[in-house]
Amino acid sequence: MNFSADCLPFAQPGRFYRGNLHGHSTNSDGDWSPAEVIRQYRQNGYDFVAITDHFLDQYDYPITDTRGDRTDDFTTLIGVELHHGALESGYLWHLLALGLPLDFAPYRVEESTADVVARAREAGAFLAAAHPNWYTLTLADFETLGPMHAVECFNGNADRYNDRADSWHFIDMLLAREHRIGAIAVDDSHMRPGRDDFLRGWVHLKAASLSPDALIHALKAGHYYSSTGPALHHVELTGRDRLVIECSPAVQILVSGAGPIALQGSGSGLTGADFDISEFETPWLRVTVRDEYSRRAWTNPVWLC
Repeated sequence: MNFSADCLPFAQPGRFYRGNLHGHSTNSDGDWSPAEVIRQYRQNGYDFVAITDHFLDQYDYPITDTRGDRTDDFTTLIGVELHHGALESGYLWHLLALGLPLDFAPYRVEESTADVVARAREAGAFLAAAHPNWYTLTLADFETLGPMHAVECFNGNADRYNDRADSWHFIDMLLAREHRIGAIAVDDSHMRPGRDDFLRGWVHLKAASLSPDALIHALKAGHYYSSTGPALHHVELTGRDRLVIECSPAVQILVSGAGPIALQGSGSGLTGADFDISEFETPWLRVTVRDEYSRRAWTNPVWLC
């Protein structure tokens, strides 16, 4: 993926759709049926949802078929959470694969993790590493996989389960190694008592239509931003000199780059910022908006060269 300034979603054709890319149902370890998951997201203002049940033998390798729940104003993405092979830490891999065919085959004994990922990629899936901070994913782990589309920057389930929701440090280390990847915020919803993993993190995806194919295409192109609350209305990079940001009311607008460098604007009720980045020496940057409740929204990393 390129992730140049042209990949910012705001000037892309189409409209923004809000969706959750990671969640579970009673087909694996969730407490709600697929129909109830869909009903709850729809009634809370979402446009789409992906039910990504655990693709494991103990659940009979489920690929939850939600095609019958699609309507003109709400749709679903077919996907799973893949688990095959072990991380350096010894725990199973957790990888999202969205846009899979319903006949995607279970793991073969001789397959490596990279083989399974390659098979999902060849099947047309959008691929993302799930909650790296939760399971102590290492850079060496990630680099065994081949090309990936994204990494979870925020995971609502991990936030309440063990205070490891935020994985930006891991993403920033990947950027330092010139991995051009997107960053997605998700619920990882299970709906279990005490988890509070519902309506926690989501993507706003700019797509030509609400069709599943259009959404997967937009995800692969990086035409989205992620949020736990605030809205990004517009982000525009003009040449290499100026970055203009418009957003919902915020108390802080940050521009992060490689290493420790950053620019920021602070105040009450900020709805935008205009930064001179002519001397901001970094190969990439990303925007963070923080509201008065410490909720955040993030652009994908944007490469300047």
